Amino acid sequence: MEKRLENNSFTKLYFGTWNRKSPFFQSTQKYGAKAYDIYCHMYLPIYYDDPVKEYWALVNDVTLWDVSVERIVEITGPDASEFTNYLTCRDLTKCAVGQGKYMLVTAPDGGIVNDPVLMRIGENQWWMALANNDAGLYALGAAVNSKFNVKVTEPEVYPVQVQGPKSIKVMQTLFGNKILQVKYYWTLETDLDGIPVVISRTGWTGEMGYEIYLRDPSRGNELWERIMEAGKAHNIRPIAPCEARKIEAGILNHGQSMTIANNPYEIMGFERLVEEQSADYIGKQALAKIKQEGVKKRMLGIKVALERTALWMEDAWPVYKDGKQIGKITDLAWSPRLKQNIGYVWVQTAYSSPDVELEIHSVDGKLKGITSQIPFIDPKKKTPSVQIT
Repeated sequence: MEKRLENNSFTKLYFGTWNRKSPFFQSTQKYGAKAYDIYCHMYLPIYYDDPVKEYWALVNDVTLWDVSVERIVEITGPDASEFTNYLTCRDLTKCAVGQGKYMLVTAPDGGIVNDPVLMRIGENQWWMALANNDAGLYALGAAVNSKFNVKVTEPEVYPVQVQGPKSIKVMQTLFGNKILQVKYYWTLETDLDGIPVVISRTGWTGEMGYEIYLRDPSRGNELWERIMEAGKAHNIRPIAPCEARKIEAGILNHGQSMTIANNPYEIMGFERLVEEQSADYIGKQALAKIKQEGVKKRMLGIKVALERTALWMEDAWPVYKDGKQIGKITDLAWSPRLKQNIGYVWVQTAYSSPDVELEIHSVDGKLKGITSQIPFIDPKKKTPSVQIT
């Protein structure tokens, strides 16, 4: 697989057995995926067509993504609920069967190990749809060294996303009116003519959308074709994860926007995820101390004066204030809707309020930026959480 770079040279990606292919891999090639990344040890399509075209397809119509790289960690057993709650600073005691949560898996020092979408599939069955690292091994290690009677596994479950304002029409064609009952961050166990799936009303876009978790990998290409057929009337097209829409919505990418070295109090808006609870969890004491003492750096949004950027950043860019380096930009993309470049910046706490002017040392030279609130669009998430009738 060859990918053209900006200087018209090429780089090649060779597929091998040392990384995994998703059940939809053949379909992504059939429908024109031109470049892949490695994410959670699996090939992730990252380029089909002009990202601006893909962006507008997502915002105006409906798109299909292979996101099988969101590897599923399953926690089962008599103590599954108590143990899952032990892994996170979120209070899961009121999370009902069928409900989902945005979850932070915490380290002993309060760091963020992972930020998966968590789903309670059954009374004693939880799924974590992972971001980009081996948090399943972390959960397994925590289980082995704990008092809890649980089993931690990685089942054969592979998601695709159907995202965009017309996604509801596609899903209704596939699954009927029962899909109308699925609320934002809730799930439905069902099948599509014998293809077993779990559906969640979630996604990596900030748009109206769904994730379909395939439970029989032998039927991946069949499911893909069924979705494409149902979406024909609504201009469906496969796309890669949309970096611009992700940033607009304030969605982070573990390993890029943040790492295990960062804690929730350092990220704008994440302090709300450290919820008061009587139960103990990994990192609870450390987070209480951090809250009391404060943090030295914070992450927030940034707007950058640049006509156009690359599709994604290959390296972080340092930022300066009054000649002193105070942080770095980790994510940046051109927003067609906002007609400007937006991203995330880490800065010293003293500069972590909106509307602070910064100097950026980029690969294109010195640029001007200004800090911003996040999300950039729809901060109350009215778009994905709209009530369906």
